Parts: sequence; C-alpha cells; structure tokens
Amino acid sequence: MFTINPFSELSELIPVYVQQGYVIAMAILVIGGTVIDTLHKKSAKWFFINAKDAQKRATRKIESSEKLVIAAQTGMSEVLTSSEFSSKRRRLSHLFSMYGFVLFVATTAIMIFLFPGAKASTPAIWPMLWHVGALMLAFGGYWFWFFIRVDVAAEGRTWYHLVKADMFILSLLAMVTFGLIWSYMQATNVAGWEQLFLGLFILASTILFGGVLWSKFAHMFFKPAAAYQKRITKADGSAENLPTITRDETKQQERHSMELLKDAPMDMGLGIKRERPNHY
Repeated sequence: MFTINPFSELSELIPVYVQQGYVIAMAILVIGGTVIDTLHKKSAKWFFINAKDAQKRATRKIESSEKLVIAAQTGMSEVLTSSEFSSKRRRLSHLFSMYGFVLFVATTAIMIFLFPGAKASTPAIWPMLWHVGALMLAFGGYWFWFFIRVDVAAEGRTWYHLVKADMFILSLLAMVTFGLIWSYMQATNVAGWEQLFLGLFILASTILFGGVLWSKFAHMFFKPAAAYQKRITKADGSAENLPTITRDETKQQERHSMELLKDAPMDMGLGIKRERPNHY
C-alpha cells in the first residue's frame, strides 16, 4: 500500500489527461477564490492602507537589506515553525497539518504529472511520502478538531457543533480520510468499495479547493504578509500605534488616560496569566 502509486491504476478508470486537468482546475480555483476573497473582504486594500499609515508614524527608516532580513526571519519563524502560537499543542497540531498537507498535495501532483498512467514506473519514495503526508495531515487535523478547537475548549460546546467556518477543516479531513481509505481499498483489491471512496475523495477535494471563497483557505496566504508587516512596524518604531516595550518616555505615559497607569511598569496587570487558559 505505502509503496504503490494510487494514481497509476486509476488511469484505467480515469484518463491521465483528465487527472492532470482536474489538478490544474483545482489550482485555478484556489488562486481565483483567493483573489476574489481578497477583493470581497478588501483585506489587501486594508493591508496597504495600514502599511502607509505605519510609515507615517515610523521613527526610523528601514533599508532594503534589513527588510530582506526581516522577511527571512518571518519565513523561518511564523511560516516554517508557526511561532505565533503560544500553545504548544496548537502549534504541534498546526505543524503536522501544514507539512502533511504540503507533502500530500505536492506528491499528488508529482505522481500524476511525472509518472502518469499504469505504464510509468513510480519510485517508491513518492507513494511513501504521499501516505506519510496524509497520515501527518490526519493526525494534526483530528487532534485539532477533537481536542483543541476553540469553541469546544473555551465555550464547552460539543465537537459536532458545526458553523460555516468549519468548512475548511472538515473538507480537509474528509479529503485525506477518504484518500487513505481509497488507497487501502485499491491495494487490497476490495471490489466495489474502491470506486465509492474514490468518488468521496474527489468530492471532498473539490469542496476543499473550490470552496476557498467560503472557507479559511485564503487566510493561509494572508498570514505571512501580516506577520511580516508586524515585524516591520516593530523595526521602524511605529509599533502598530501601540505602546512600546517601556513607558519611560513622556509620549508613552501620555497614551494612558488612567492616572495610575502612567508610571506603572510594562508588565503590570499580567496576573491573568496565573490561571491556565482553556483556549489557544
């Protein structure tokens, strides 16, 4: 099972050019859905307006070389290691899901485009990585859904309480679950069930990649840009129009309307951290 290309035998049922066309169509839907989502929510417009406002409040100018360093730091920290998550459980769940998804999607495209059809000999490494990616994605996704999901942990709701925002994670879990079952059925030659789970796998994938406009999929592309801009504002002194690390400066002290807080230390009020939070 783990060393067999699940898409090679599929060419007997679905022609290779149809498989490749489907992958291309899903990529177009993701790009198109992300662009439409950005225009509809005006997130890109807000992002550039906010960046211009931050430049007006900047206390120092950042050179291009420093911006490259900040971009690299953002990529290594917020993107590759998800350092923005303070909860270790949430961070691990996200990392398993993220890298599992990347492996799963990338190896799917590689096996369909580079080793098309039953006649092509697929190196065992690609099916192995496909299954490893699927298992990582399933592990991280189900861990999030049953044990970390915010409304379950913080509001005491049941795991099966569904809202529109759950479309992304549910279609993601359905895609990887049906994909693994379909691969198992194909490897064990279970008659009848193979086509059923193949159809469910395709349906879940279509909902995932075609439903970008109604899910949180586009949010994944916006987060790195937001993290980069946040680092820029810290570096240029604009600090997102928030107080800086110390309150020693007169301007920082005047930001507080309460007289008691003007001379207070920066970490005052953190007694809330004495109680362990029930959400991420």
